[in-house]
Amino acid sequence: NDTLAVRDVKDERLIYLFEAASGKAVGSGKPIQHQLEIIEACLDQCGPAMERQLAIIDKNRDVYIAKVRRSEAAFIKLGTMVSSLAWNDACNMLAAIQDNHFTIWYYPSVVYADRDILQLTQYDKNASEFGKSPQILSFADNYCVMRRADGAVVTTCTSPYPAVLHEYASKNRWADAVKLCRFIKDPAMWACLAAMSAYAKDLSTAEIAYAAIDEVDKVQYIAYIKDIPSREGRNAAMALFCRQSAEAESILLQAGLIYRAIEMHINNHNWDRALDLAIKNKTHVDTVLAYRQKYLSKLNRQEMDKKFAKFAQEVTIDWEKINIKIENELQKEKERPAVVKRK
Repeated sequence: NDTLAVRDVKDERLIYLFEAASGKAVGSGKPIQHQLEIIEACLDQCGPAMERQLAIIDKNRDVYIAKVRRSEAAFIKLGTMVSSLAWNDACNMLAAIQDNHFTIWYYPSVVYADRDILQLTQYDKNASEFGKSPQILSFADNYCVMRRADGAVVTTCTSPYPAVLHEYASKNRWADAVKLCRFIKDPAMWACLAAMSAYAKDLSTAEIAYAAIDEVDKVQYIAYIKDIPSREGRNAAMALFCRQSAEAESILLQAGLIYRAIEMHINNHNWDRALDLAIKNKTHVDTVLAYRQKYLSKLNRQEMDKKFAKFAQEVTIDWEKINIKIENELQKEKERPAVVKRK
């Protein structure tokens, strides 16, 4: 009961958000805009207000969600051919009638952590038993109530375990969450736990959960993150894992880890941003240029960017000095206060 979402009558692509208690507009007061007209919208019922999510069905019958209290709320697609949807009253699960199937997204926020495993976190059931064009009336606990086209009300039961997993995750009871998944032995539960722990930046739990669903590459990356000496470096790496590069850069710059921010953009081949950071902070310009030249030489290409060409003429590249500077940066990061040792 903290947020009110209202669709604009004149422009049905817009959703205005207000504080329920005070009536003030949320954030800057600007509405959230979708590309198409919005047919239906509903807010989730659980969790902190800053994590409030809005689910919508647009003119094309696609369903999207967005975190409405973020500075730049953006809709992310969950599914297609959706005719009805409802949030659970006890935890943030989303039920929908999707292309003649009854679908439950056990953890819709997976799109903010790892969209690759979205399909693993949902439950699908043939909706033919509910008749033609059923409408979801309510989704309480593990019971979903629907009204059929002939007016009859039918109820279907879902697994109670995802709600328990949500409760454990909200209280940071990760050991209990792992025990529950090992007891249930359901890939959907493991996928939900993987996304929940990744979003919460709990590396040990994420490593176990991703291993359970055979995501070997992600297990290896998490193992690499655990070896990063600084807490800020690990948090930034997990933000990057969740495809939040702007947040990752912000974490590193606020912590003064300039080289690690530059290195992140080099590894992502975001050369312009890496050079801009190096120039702004007057450090590692030669490092960016050296890795840029190495990258181009592997592709047998010449430098075509005028900005890089200009600095390449002005800066001398010495790999021995560059490697020494990198070693010094890594050593300084290890010696930072509040370093958490890997167990």
